[in-house]
Amino acid sequence: MKFMILVGITIGGAVGGWLGALMSHGNYLSGWSILLSTVGSFAGIWAGYKAGQNMGM
Repeated sequence: MKFMILVGITIGGAVGGWLGALMSHGNYLSGWSILLSTVGSFAGIWAGYKAGQNMGM
C-alpha cells in the first residue's frame, strides 16, 4: 500500500509540475507549476490508495 501511494505521489507531482511549466512557458518554479504539482500529488495519494486496495495490499 505504501509503495503504491509513493508511486502515485511521484507520478502525480511530476505530471502536475510538468503541466504547470507548460502553462508558464517552461518555468518550473512558477505558481502554476507549484500549484498543479501539489494537486497532482494529492490526486496521486488517492490513486495510489485505491490501487493498493484493488491489489489487496
